[in-house]
Amino acid sequence: MKKIIFIALGVIVASALVAVFVYKQQSGYTKVLTAKVVRQDLATVVSGTGQIRPKTYVNVGATSFGRITRLMVKEGDHVKQGQILATVESVQPEANVEAQKASIAAAKTDISSYVAAEKTAEATVAHAKADLEQKKLDWDRAQSLYQAGIVAKQDFDAKKAAYDTDVASLQQAEAGLNQAKAQTESARGHLGTQMATLRYNQDALSKTVSIAPFDGIVTNLPVREGETVVVGIQNAEGSTLMTLANMGVITAEVKVDETDIVNIKVGQSAEVTVDALPGKSYKGHVTLVGDQALLRSTGVATSQSTTGTEEAKDFKVVVTLDESSPELRPGLSTTAKITTAQKANVLSLPIQALTMFTPPRPASNGNVEAASVSPSSAKTKPVQGVYVMQKDARGKQRAKFVPVTTGITGATDIEILSGLTEGQEIVTGPYKTLRGLKDGALLKRDTAKPATPTGNA
Repeated sequence: MKKIIFIALGVIVASALVAVFVYKQQSGYTKVLTAKVVRQDLATVVSGTGQIRPKTYVNVGATSFGRITRLMVKEGDHVKQGQILATVESVQPEANVEAQKASIAAAKTDISSYVAAEKTAEATVAHAKADLEQKKLDWDRAQSLYQAGIVAKQDFDAKKAAYDTDVASLQQAEAGLNQAKAQTESARGHLGTQMATLRYNQDALSKTVSIAPFDGIVTNLPVREGETVVVGIQNAEGSTLMTLANMGVITAEVKVDETDIVNIKVGQSAEVTVDALPGKSYKGHVTLVGDQALLRSTGVATSQSTTGTEEAKDFKVVVTLDESSPELRPGLSTTAKITTAQKANVLSLPIQALTMFTPPRPASNGNVEAASVSPSSAKTKPVQGVYVMQKDARGKQRAKFVPVTTGITGATDIEILSGLTEGQEIVTGPYKTLRGLKDGALLKRDTAKPATPTGNA
């Protein structure tokens, strides 16, 4: 029994000695998380949320006042260009067209009668000219005979009177011909007016029928048969019959934070996901970057806002999908991830490893003051860098601050342009430890696994 007690005491003493030794070994060490500097592909991605919109869509409005007599489509229908969508009552426009056609027929009849009168007048002129020529010959002959004393004065005067009468008759016939021509031209002018009025009435009649302007899908149908629709005038908005969208080219219209908009350019690639279609993504590219800031709370452009409240702002960005899909519908909530920068095989490290270090500054007596990690030092500018694990002469791991220059930023990593080489081990955390770490501090890797949350933790 005593032997067992002595053995137990020996084990306890040995354990205590080991614990003391381990404690002394670990005293003065700072436990840190580390990572290696590696090469990988990096991409800077900017996200924006919005909704799916067709590139081409139109609100088909009422173009004629009246009651809807027929609706040829329903919401969700696919239609072809030129297809009849709806009709509005057209009794009066049809009557106007028929009345105008009758007026044109009467005008054409009048023109025919005026042309006939013109022909009659031309024949009268020809007859008057022939008669005048005969009278001219008789008058010339009478003058010769009268001068020779063969014809009596009475006969001479009769020939002259007959000649003068035919001259007047010819002038009258020519005036009648001119009048007939004028009447014909006037009738033709009135016919042109009647034709223009007919086109106007036919246009009014055609507006009682709504035609699809392009191939598309009916996305909204706010009216029913029997409802009365009106045409918009000045500032009064007219009735909307339906919304027609061409889903051949689909866009994602999203809002991007003002801090990211400067990096977005037309042509950049994007990946679009839709909340209603989990697990699916669509490739696209940026086709429009808005110039006008939008208030995040209201969506109103800052130039139109009357309030002076300062708040976060967004910008509209339109991403056009490379391929359309029948699953996509206008109005679906979407997220667009836009790649603003991309590099392959670059040195990188976790973003959280970056810290700011204030170098020591010379004191007034020529010595060097201790370094400070506070960026508020009076006369020294903080330097961006990382802490590298480096062995000292005794083989112990110590922290060495190394300034670095950075490039593009990925989701969790950042590009290193200078200051580090591939494979170097750097300190990545914890955050509080990294913030208070001193240059030259003893380091020890923290190999403990983080606790896994259970229950309601």
